[in-house]
Amino acid sequence: MYYLSKIQDTVRIPPYKFEDPLEEVVIETLNETYNGELDKNLGLLVSVNDVEEIGEGKIIMGDGAAYHDVIFNAIFYKPEIQEIIKGYVIEISEFGAFVRFGPMDGLVHVSQVTDDYINYDGKRGALLGKESNKFLEEGDSVRARIVAISIKGKTTKDTKIGLTMRQIGLGKLEWIEAEKKKAAPKSSTKKKSAN
Repeated sequence: MYYLSKIQDTVRIPPYKFEDPLEEVVIETLNETYNGELDKNLGLLVSVNDVEEIGEGKIIMGDGAAYHDVIFNAIFYKPEIQEIIKGYVIEISEFGAFVRFGPMDGLVHVSQVTDDYINYDGKRGALLGKESNKFLEEGDSVRARIVAISIKGKTTKDTKIGLTMRQIGLGKLEWIEAEKKKAAPKSSTKKKSAN
């Protein structure tokens, strides 16, 4: 889920940027500093796009840079348990499929791909359903549910997100469409006569 949060911080503006528009420099500096940082409570900072307040700059002896207290709005992505995500497969391995959704990745373990028994085809780089003939490959678009989250450290590399596709309305988008067509009632084609 994406959230907009208000944050207070101090930004260091180096002397060579004093001539540039202050708000642009503050946004650029904040994005360079925090974009991609992970906070256990707030989530992953995706973007700083708005500064509400910039305090008067203070210069520290021996540094020459100006330090401004700022209040800014930042967009965070924080995965939530039971959240339905839409993403695409970035890698297939013998133990599952890695799915990228927004700014993060998760793993669909082979036991969570379908109700069918799954085989791994290393040459093709695919997971294959034994009875259903369903297959999952790199680049496939999927819908999944987040079932486990472990956030450690300050980067997404230290984060583990478990996904499942073993529920109605989840899976490879082609599988979902095929199920919808099967479940749709057949429409009758009788013509009405005009009297």
